[in-house]
Amino acid sequence: MNISGSEFISAMSAIGAGIAMIAGVGPGVGQGIAAGYGASAVGRNPGAKSDITSTMLLGQAVAETTGLYGFAVAIILMFVKPFGN
Repeated sequence: MNISGSEFISAMSAIGAGIAMIAGVGPGVGQGIAAGYGASAVGRNPGAKSDITSTMLLGQAVAETTGLYGFAVAIILMFVKPFGN
């Protein structure tokens, strides 16, 4: 089996993109935990619903950036081949 440099780079780009998509697991778990605690907090103190919701959504937006960075890296690895012909 003879693998050229271009084929090797394409294969490694696909493997790297798959590994980069693992970055989506952490934000999903974190957002689920945040939503659960937010619902619990609103259940204990319904009067503070707007404050709790806004804080929870801000935290989820910050957590989601990790997943988006992983997705961007995966897209770059799949479609931008700097060493390929």
